[in-house]
Amino acid sequence: MTDTSTLSYHEFKTIVLDRRSIRKYTDQPVAVEDIREIIDCARYAPSDTNSQTWEFIAVMNRDKIKEIEQITWDQLHRRAAEAEQRGLSKEARLLTKSFGPYATAFSNAPVLIVCLATPYNSKFRERIFDPVELVDDAVWAEEGIKSSCLAAQNLMLAAHARGLGTCPMTGPVLLAQDQLREYLNIRPECQINMVIALGYPSERPARLPRKEIDDILHIVD
Repeated sequence: MTDTSTLSYHEFKTIVLDRRSIRKYTDQPVAVEDIREIIDCARYAPSDTNSQTWEFIAVMNRDKIKEIEQITWDQLHRRAAEAEQRGLSKEARLLTKSFGPYATAFSNAPVLIVCLATPYNSKFRERIFDPVELVDDAVWAEEGIKSSCLAAQNLMLAAHARGLGTCPMTGPVLLAQDQLREYLNIRPECQINMVIALGYPSERPARLPRKEIDDILHIVD
């Protein structure tokens, strides 16, 4: 007898293939319970020695989201002006006209989730890795980001399965990390990994092409 209570591979693959990066949202608010549910899925992502190096800030105030958008634009214009001064007029225009809207595509989302990576700490690091100086400290910062990224993917797939759209972005981090950190009062030991727009989608983008499996898979017998 077939167990119909579990998700089939076909159903799971449909969730993966149908997920899209959504940049346009309806005005429908997202319930706190929905956010808690997708974070519940995020926290079950794997992490190095179960270090769980992730935290999330869910900004649900649209005025604050607009302020984060403005913070990002302010820093983008500052970078563009600096490029102009170095004689990079074409690049400055591209930064503003092409990258700007792309980096602030969260502006009309009802929720903005800021994904943080916390320091990697574990009994392995304390008892073994640090005493033998296994790697530089910078590597442990990377470990935190890696695990945080795994949690972010869980979050986005869970949101899609729940009827919500998401779009991961690093533009605000690349342009205005210090300002964003100050605005949201983020602890110094936390890295800002990415921001994820969240809401009910008002668009249905086409599936973008992917590289062929044989171009990215190398099997070692």
